[in-house]
Amino acid sequence: MSTHTYTDITLPELEELRNQPHTAIVDVRDEWEFDEFNIGGLNIPLPDIRARKAEILPYQTLIVICTNGVRSRVAAKDLRRQAEFQDQTIYHLHGGIIEAVD
Repeated sequence: MSTHTYTDITLPELEELRNQPHTAIVDVRDEWEFDEFNIGGLNIPLPDIRARKAEILPYQTLIVICTNGVRSRVAAKDLRRQAEFQDQTIYHLHGGIIEAVD
C-alpha cells in the first residue's frame, strides 16, 4: 500500500496499533528525554533518523512519536520522502506523548 503520506493518530489509537505484527514505535526525542520518560519503542533521535533507518526498515508499520508532536511530524514527513519507506504505513502521534503523563 503506497499512500505517500502519513496518518495522524491519537494515543488510544496508538495503544491499539502498537501490538500488531511488524509494527514499531519510533521515539524521535533525544536520549535523555527517552530515559526520563517513555512509552516504549525504539529511541532514534530526529537528527539520527536517516543514519539509523536500517533499524526501522524491517517494520511494515511505523508509529512516530515525540513529546508534543512537532519532531515526530518532521520525522514522519522525512521518512515518507525516502524511497525505502514508500511501502510502509506511517502513523504520527498527534499531540505527542505529553498526554500520557497527565
